[in-house]
Amino acid sequence: MITCHVKYVIDPYQVAAFERYSRQWIGVVTRLGGYHHGYFLPAEGANNIAYCMFSFASLADYERYRQQSVQDAECVGLVEEATELKFIVSYERSFMRPVLE
Repeated sequence: MITCHVKYVIDPYQVAAFERYSRQWIGVVTRLGGYHHGYFLPAEGANNIAYCMFSFASLADYERYRQQSVQDAECVGLVEEATELKFIVSYERSFMRPVLE
């Protein structure tokens, strides 16, 4: 299993827009074969940092998801929305191997 951890710097005045976007991506990742662990939005402390984590059975499955997502109409629309509204300032992606019971 491979888990993608994403740290976002978001526009603190557009948290509601980022939350709408996040809720849609959870469904997209699930539909394209992954397991989404959720988004984590600012509550206390920094008001412009958010995180998400999602997993795929293998790195090959993640790569397949990436290839499918660039051709998926819903994915393309979400990326266009984020680009237009600019609620994501930047992000960094890390890949991890979970230790589970």
